Amino acid sequence: MSLNQGYRFQHVVRSSSGSSLSVAVYMSEMFPHSTRSEWTTRIQAGEVLLDDVRVEPDVQVRAGALLVWERPPWEEEPTPQEFTILYEDMHLVAVNKPSGLPTIPGGGFYQNTLLSFVRKEYRQARPLHRLGRATSGIVLFALDRDTASKLIDNWSAVGKQYRALGSGIAKMDRYDIETRIGERWHPRLGKVYAANDLGKEARSIARALEHRTDSTLFEVELHTGRPHQIRIHLASIGHALVGDPLYGAGGQPLESSPGLPGDSGYWLHAKQLVFKHPHSGRQIELVASGPAILECG
Repeated sequence: MSLNQGYRFQHVVRSSSGSSLSVAVYMSEMFPHSTRSEWTTRIQAGEVLLDDVRVEPDVQVRAGALLVWERPPWEEEPTPQEFTILYEDMHLVAVNKPSGLPTIPGGGFYQNTLLSFVRKEYRQARPLHRLGRATSGIVLFALDRDTASKLIDNWSAVGKQYRALGSGIAKMDRYDIETRIGERWHPRLGKVYAANDLGKEARSIARALEHRTDSTLFEVELHTGRPHQIRIHLASIGHALVGDPLYGAGGQPLESSPGLPGDSGYWLHAKQLVFKHPHSGRQIELVASGPAILECG
C-alpha cells in the first residue's frame, strides 16, 4: 500500500469546552480516538498549530482560536474502488456504492473513499447524503452548488427505501418505529448514537418481506435521517441486524466487546431513491441491485 497525501484538519475552539485547557488535554477530550500521550507526541513533533503557530503541549487554548492538525501521510486500509453509475445528467450523478467503501473521509480513510473516486470523473461532485461504510447502495451527488442547495432543502421529500436482514422472526408484517435517537456515553467507545428518550425524533417503517430460519428480511422506508437509524430502530424492536457488531437489545450499543460504528458484518442496502428533479421537475426513481442475501426467494 502507498501513502496518501496527508490531511490538514481544522477545528475552531468552542467557548464552552476550551476554557483553561492545555492544547494536549483539549485535543484528547475533543478527539478521543487518540490518547493524551499520543496528542502530546504529535504536538511536540510540530503537527498541531494554534492560530497558525506551532505550540507546546501545555499552551492554553482560547475560545475562538483555530486549531490545525497537519496529519502526515499514512497508509489507509484497502477498500473496494469500483462502483456502478446509476444515473447522470449535467446536474446530478447517482452511484451504487459497494459495502466496505466509506462515503466520505473519516475514521482513518481519506483517499480510499467513494467521494475521492467519484471526483476523479466528476470534479465538482458533492454528496447529498452518506451511507455507512458497510452499507451498500445508492448515493446521490450534486454537480453544482445550486442543485445541491435545492435538493438538501427538500431532502425530507425524497423517498428512501432500504433492505436489511434482521435477526429473529418478525411477529408482525409492518412496524412503525418512532424510537428517538441521540448520543449516549459508552465506557469503551465514548459518545455513540443509540436509542435515547432525550434524542431527536426519528421514524422508520419496516415491512417483513420474508421469514427465514432465524432471521427476517425487511424492507425499510426512512422518514428521517438520523445516524445509524435503521440499525438502531430494528434493534429497538428486537431485530438487530444479523452480524451487527455494535447494536443490540433496545437499540443500545453492546456492553461486551462492541465493535466500532464503522465496522462491517451486517447486511444493509440502500435500494431505492425517489425524488423530483430540482430543475426539470421530472420524477426520478433510482433502483440499485444489492447482495443476493437481501433478495427474496
